Amino acid sequence: MAGKNQHVTPHPKGGWQVKGAGNTKATVRTSTQKEAAEIARRIAINQKAERLIHRTTGEIRQKDSYGSDPYPPKG
Repeated sequence: MAGKNQHVTPHPKGGWQVKGAGNTKATVRTSTQKEAAEIARRIAINQKAERLIHRTTGEIRQKDSYGSDPYPPKG
């Protein structure tokens, strides 16, 4: 079973945060998006989930899947 997708979003009090989908509190808060994205990547790999990196506007700018893909590429 896959874990929670990990979202990298701006933190309301500054910096960036990693939050599991549906969580009210951040798993971790960092000063840079790059640092938060790396932490989220490690968590997503461990949980076989997705990492979603958001822009400061809230829109998703990057999505990476680390779970077992039900539709793997053919070829």
